[in-house]
Formats: sequence, C-alpha cells, structure tokens
Amino acid sequence: MNIEELREYCISVKGATEGFPFDEKTLVFKVMGKMFAYVGLEPKDGIFKVNMKCNEEKSAALREKYQGVERCIHTTSLTWNVVCLGSDVPDDLIKGLISHSVDEVIKGLSKKKQEEYRSM
Repeated sequence: MNIEELREYCISVKGATEGFPFDEKTLVFKVMGKMFAYVGLEPKDGIFKVNMKCNEEKSAALREKYQGVERCIHTTSLTWNVVCLGSDVPDDLIKGLISHSVDEVIKGLSKKKQEEYRSM
C-alpha cells in the first residue's frame, strides 16, 4: 500500500475527516473528533509510517509477527502501533488495522456518541 492508497482508504471510513492539527507535515484522520490514524508526509529513510490505535493484546501479536509493525514512540500508551507502508504487512491487513483502529476509537466514546456514530 502506498501513501495515496492509505489516504483514500482512511477518508472512505464512515464519518472520517482529515486535517493537520499538529503541523503541515502530519496528516491526521479522525472519526467523531478523535484520531484513528496519522501519517507523516515526509518519509523516514524512504518509508512512510502510519500510526494507528490497536488493543494491547493484538498489538503485541502483530509486533511479533511482522517486522513492519512497531511500537509507537510518540505515546506512552501500548495502544498505538506504527505500520511501515511497503513492508511485510499485507495491504488487506493494513485496511483491517484501520478498521480496528476506528472500532477502538468508537468503543472509547460515550454510549450516546457511539449511537450517534452508528446512526450516521
């Protein structure tokens, strides 16, 4: 998956918005005003890396199985992963992880906000 495909998939998520709340180099994707993914627009060592929310158990398993999944160094939480685009992580899995990230964000909302999201 390349960066353009990643963006297209993220903005196709129900209710997704995109913006630059931190700086002009970090594209952030949100649902219901909460981040589910962000990506630097300047590759590091030629590699684009997307940060996504993920439950801790799944995070650990992914990091063990794929070289292209790393712990997010920007947060102290174990609930964020970094996925290297163009690595050993299959495109279908990246899409699944984006969906999982959205699900994790929605689960963290109030019941009222969850219902609002589901009724969109």
